[in-house]
Amino acid sequence: MPPIYLDHAATTPLDRRVREAMEPYLTDVFGNPSSIHRQGQQARMAVDGSRETVAWMLGAAATEIVFTGGGTEADNAAIYGVAWANRDRGRHIVTSAIEHEAVLEASAYLESQHDFEVSRVMPGSEGIVSVADIEAALRPDTVLVSVMYANNEIGTIQPVGDIGLLCRSRGVLFHVDAVQAVGTIPVDVGRDTIDLLSLSAHKFYGPKGVGALYVRSGIHWWPSQLGGGQERRRRSGTENVAGIVGMAKALSLACESMDETSTRIVELRNHLIEAACSAVPEIGLNGDPDRRLPGNANLRFPGVQGESMVTALDTLGIMVSTGSACASGSVEPSHVLRALGDSNAEARSAVRVTIGRQNTREEVDSAVRSIVEVYRRLRDSGVARPGMLQPVAASR
Repeated sequence: MPPIYLDHAATTPLDRRVREAMEPYLTDVFGNPSSIHRQGQQARMAVDGSRETVAWMLGAAATEIVFTGGGTEADNAAIYGVAWANRDRGRHIVTSAIEHEAVLEASAYLESQHDFEVSRVMPGSEGIVSVADIEAALRPDTVLVSVMYANNEIGTIQPVGDIGLLCRSRGVLFHVDAVQAVGTIPVDVGRDTIDLLSLSAHKFYGPKGVGALYVRSGIHWWPSQLGGGQERRRRSGTENVAGIVGMAKALSLACESMDETSTRIVELRNHLIEAACSAVPEIGLNGDPDRRLPGNANLRFPGVQGESMVTALDTLGIMVSTGSACASGSVEPSHVLRALGDSNAEARSAVRVTIGRQNTREEVDSAVRSIVEVYRRLRDSGVARPGMLQPVAASR
């Protein structure tokens, strides 16, 4: 059987239709969107049309969309932009302990270098952040709350709508890292009372290196990238026209088929979890069993290190990961699983399996057989227990 890719939380393959939409802007329509000649204006029309598409899919206005180089840049721009613009009003930020590093490290930088204070709210044991705990962390000087829509490791979906209403009622800006959610589950910035939202194209079958930041009209926010004044002076730098076109096309395709795709992927995910846990009862699921992304199955394998599982499965043509690919090379156990109360050994025993829209039932069955076989072999051999090897994490 050909290799089976089950690491869609890390990245997704470029959709053929997306590539076709991008091709003219890699060859024939190569002008700079800031140029006033014909080539430039053709590129400008493509960027503006794509902005309208992205905005429509998020329930936003086109003027509220800022194109970026990806999700990490969008997260950083949101946090720094709110912090700098509102620092005279307050220097307190509330976030959760299970955010992506792009949020955690940006917040920590403000804390260590610019006299901000950061409250990091712990989730419950199944990876859900409590609205009551967010409320308890708010202070008169809180200027920003940043909570992700869905976790990149365990797939849990947070109560962002309720958090958004809370923040609006208290006059606090609300940023949502929706990199894992957009294109996978319905996201509407108006419905969820979101002020800033980050997304990345390569998570929904678009190109790498392009993303967007939604910034609600009227909020106090400063750009962190200056220069040529592009993106209405909110993100200077020549726009990645082909990438922007590809992102808009990919998002449009994802939203058009979202219900059907989600139903099929949930069935495959549930089948994978049930089959693996039935074959070996000690295999368990990390995170809430229901409030999770359609394709996410983060499994724990007691007595075995997740990295050893990933390496052994790769030799069999099964591609999975141990957590966040952005942290590849880290020697620390997953901060997400540690926040859920896992020990270091438990956190290092996790493997993230994320199903995509091209996966089949036959592939899932084959993957389960390999997962069970590899786990039994490693467990019984005793050569790959947590703590004996340095862990290597895997994607956002």
